[in-house]
Amino acid sequence: SKCGEVRVMEANEFNLDELSEEKHVFLILSTAGQGEDCANAKHFTENLHGSKSKLPGLKFAVFGLGDSHYWGEGTADSAKYFCKPAKDAHAKLIELGATAIVDVGLGDDQNDDGYEGTFSEWEPEVWKNLDVTPVQGKIAGGAPEIIDDEIKGGSNFLRGMIDEGLRDLSTGKLLPEDTKLTKFHGIYQQDLRSVREELDAAGLERAYSFMIRIGVPGGVATSEQYIAMDDLCSTYANGALKLTTRQAYQLHGVVKKNLKTTMQGINKACMDTLAACGDVNRNVIGNPHIRKSKVHAEVNRLSNALNTHLKPRTSAYHEIWLDKKRVGGGTDYEPIYGQTYLPRKFKIAIAVPPRNDVDVFAHCLGFIAIVDSRGNLEGWNVTIGGGMGTTHGNKLTYPRLSDMLGFCTTEQAVKVSEAIVILQRDNGHRTNRKHARLKYTVEDNGVQFFRDNVEKMCGFKLGDARPFQFTTNSDPYGWNKGIDGKWDYTMFVENGYIKDIDGYKIKTALREIAEFHVGGEFSLTANQNIIIGGVSDERKPMIQKLFEKYNIDNSRYSAMRLHSMACVALPTCALAMAESQTYLPSLVGKLEETLDEVGLRHDAITIRMTGCPNGCARPYVAEIAFVGKAPGNYNLYLGAGHAGNRINKMYKEGVNEEQILAILRPLLRRYASERNNGEKFGDWVIRAGVIEPTLQGKYFWSTGEENKLESPSGTYQIYW
Repeated sequence: SKCGEVRVMEANEFNLDELSEEKHVFLILSTAGQGEDCANAKHFTENLHGSKSKLPGLKFAVFGLGDSHYWGEGTADSAKYFCKPAKDAHAKLIELGATAIVDVGLGDDQNDDGYEGTFSEWEPEVWKNLDVTPVQGKIAGGAPEIIDDEIKGGSNFLRGMIDEGLRDLSTGKLLPEDTKLTKFHGIYQQDLRSVREELDAAGLERAYSFMIRIGVPGGVATSEQYIAMDDLCSTYANGALKLTTRQAYQLHGVVKKNLKTTMQGINKACMDTLAACGDVNRNVIGNPHIRKSKVHAEVNRLSNALNTHLKPRTSAYHEIWLDKKRVGGGTDYEPIYGQTYLPRKFKIAIAVPPRNDVDVFAHCLGFIAIVDSRGNLEGWNVTIGGGMGTTHGNKLTYPRLSDMLGFCTTEQAVKVSEAIVILQRDNGHRTNRKHARLKYTVEDNGVQFFRDNVEKMCGFKLGDARPFQFTTNSDPYGWNKGIDGKWDYTMFVENGYIKDIDGYKIKTALREIAEFHVGGEFSLTANQNIIIGGVSDERKPMIQKLFEKYNIDNSRYSAMRLHSMACVALPTCALAMAESQTYLPSLVGKLEETLDEVGLRHDAITIRMTGCPNGCARPYVAEIAFVGKAPGNYNLYLGAGHAGNRINKMYKEGVNEEQILAILRPLLRRYASERNNGEKFGDWVIRAGVIEPTLQGKYFWSTGEENKLESPSGTYQIYW
């Protein structure tokens, strides 16, 4: 009561000239990067700080959102940048003669309840000082806060208003609720961040477009499918084709009016995007070298079986994108997922020792092939509870390697997978999405809880995990002959980015090879590379000549570059805080100068970079890793296992390129002179005392005695 008319809008939408006409204004300001304003407030705050117009009749309140440890616990930078936009706006309004209703509120991500505890104290003081009595319960005339499960549950099995939104061409975007649902359809709404501020300042709609992800179960695809992706990329996307770390194609820059046409083109290529994203099991990845052995071929069969069995059953995908009609007016039913699907995304990987090319321990659920002395498949070790994502400064979030659940046969694998998915559905956290991945459910309940329930649900006992060992998490580059007499060529594609640039016509080259190799394979690895597969002895010389014609064979690269990986990041990804795929190549180039100097050019060191802490390029299992905090600024991590068998640990927070080179160049020189025979860089930095090992995911942030605590499974989560 007593409030009168209330308007709610993004800060940039408010005309600063009208501020003097307002009686009461509340500002809620988040913090980005080094104490910067978020993009949807930057125009407003710049005008505010440049204003000299007095505001004697205005009463105001400002609440800020930030992280008091973002630039390190107890550091001067963290103190300086914490909620800086809110503090600066509060001070400026007082300078202009406005009256503060309450002191500035400072919501801190470091609190157990995030900003909410501080806000719950700040908000009542605002109303009290205004002599306003809040209406109890739901906000009068407004809508309650909608959480993800409510959006999913009320979506009519992932339909929402997507179809209606596609027909509305007066805007380039979809409804916010529908952008959560389109993820289940393999689509993310994005905007071109490099022009965001300019468009906001001009009062124009942002340059919205969509990313489409096309999953390839097990990574095995055909030359014809590659040609189809290349065509769609050139016709409807931004001209660059992206290979992901989970064996998928990504098309970026597809505008809304072209979405359905593009999706139908994907379907014509016998591919789909359903469940490539969203709170479901996503694309099942596996070792894609199907002609290396009978076991490798079985990996691909299992990948496809799991992928098919765990797909959502909703017909919404076919209705919206392929114009199919529901038969007989029936209703959808999700026997595995239910109406609200999973609490968060779910990922499965399948590996064949000794090559851990899928980083199997970094996934929710993993299958490790156990092969007898005659090369026959005995079955699978089952791992659960891995995952990469974390949040800067939030020690309640962490990357985690999976634990051993047991052993199952091929015939049991699908049933075991379904049971684990259902257990996560029913036991995963559904209100705190930062604690909703399977890794936290395993951490909270223990491995024995899962084993007992899986056995009960499946009706059979799991065996004990059997011995195995991985030696690397890289791809086997170059030509390799299969058991069928045909050849595969694993080709390095830097950061999975396929676009022609001066002196490097990789997109043109791959298109020419694919057209020559019709009837063959163009498969994807989990390290963002391509396998030109099923090559006959007759075709092999011509394909080799095309490598040489375009200078794209692997011989031009150092071993570090061949073991590098990066996500899309700025300026494309909406979550990115820094550059990644556009920056890592040049950084590796500077490190190569030192590698050449000390004789390490041909020694493999895994190096990965992401633009945010969500971990899409699996940086936490890289021997050297960079995770973006702000443009040009990264956390540096060291000490992971070369085979993806140990998580790294933060070595230095918030470093720029000059600092990175000042740290790594001396370490590389020491490694070259001090290493034991065959010793990997990630092992050496631990033996040399450069950094502690992370013995268990939960203690990713910890050092000393706390780092020695065991996981619920009784292991240290380090294999061999």
